[in-house]
Amino acid sequence: MSTSAFRPQAPVGRTSRTDDTGPPGHPLTRRPPLTATVPKEFVHRAQMADVLLTGWRRLDDTRIAVSAQLPREHHFYAPVGGTHYDPLLLAEAIRQVGALVAHAGFEVPLGQQFVMNDLTVSVLPGHLRVGDTPARLDIDVTCREVQWRGGVFTGTRYDVEIRDGAGPVAAGGAQYTCVAPKVYRRLRGERLLADAGTALHLTAPVSPQSVGRMSPVDVVLSPTARAGQWLLRVDTRHPALFDHPVDHVPGMVLIEAARQAATTLLHAAEPQRPALLPSRIASEFLRYTELDSPCLIEACPVSGGPGEDVVVVTGSQDGAQVFRCVITVPAIRP
Repeated sequence: MSTSAFRPQAPVGRTSRTDDTGPPGHPLTRRPPLTATVPKEFVHRAQMADVLLTGWRRLDDTRIAVSAQLPREHHFYAPVGGTHYDPLLLAEAIRQVGALVAHAGFEVPLGQQFVMNDLTVSVLPGHLRVGDTPARLDIDVTCREVQWRGGVFTGTRYDVEIRDGAGPVAAGGAQYTCVAPKVYRRLRGERLLADAGTALHLTAPVSPQSVGRMSPVDVVLSPTARAGQWLLRVDTRHPALFDHPVDHVPGMVLIEAARQAATTLLHAAEPQRPALLPSRIASEFLRYTELDSPCLIEACPVSGGPGEDVVVVTGSQDGAQVFRCVITVPAIRP
């Protein structure tokens, strides 16, 4: 399981506007709506630079149209090989869509906890090439299995189709439930005290190059004595992975750990393989991954379809599996 909640520090503003800035007939009298992001509180981010969604329009009871923009450079999800958008950037956009749908589409109040049960993204790698300007995306969102309790929205499964001006780019979806603060406090109990101050001592990283990273700061795996096995490295000071205080490890950290584990495994088997560009990432969050207990990460290759390599990555904590992620990448063998 992965949860998120964000409490606003300021009132939520409008996302776009049309200004009257000159006399009648003046060329600047009517400006087109200016592009902005959605309120950062609506996507549970503290840093404006990490808000990927730029607008929304509700179509009916179960569908919403969302616009997004991908930065050509990102301080964590940098272009893969310097040429292609990171698929995890699309996964983060899908995560943000779920929060936006709840707050903007179903009027869920800010401060609710979101329990993410799974998240999937499939991309067309050839359509992810970074261009001369940031990618502008249209995201078609369809909610199904919408849950209500006493007339209050409590969760949904949603599917997304992501397009740019040239056509389809990616697809995916996720499922989550919303939990009221009082219920969450009862559910988590003393674990709510397991914030950044009670996290485990930060362990040493594996080589950044072995997991497709440039800096040890961005490495989320620590070595063990066994091949294909690592400890989750939890740096609660990381500005992208821990954007705001939480009481457990966020789901996007676990997905990044799975990507880094798959990178190590596949590069060890095929050192000539270029930077890993997954075509599909399917994650399940089974339990909360706690900050104050070691989490063991294990990766194993499995049989995939023609022309693809598949790695299954699992995380275990205190003897129980906490997440599972299946990463599919195009094969490079002839």
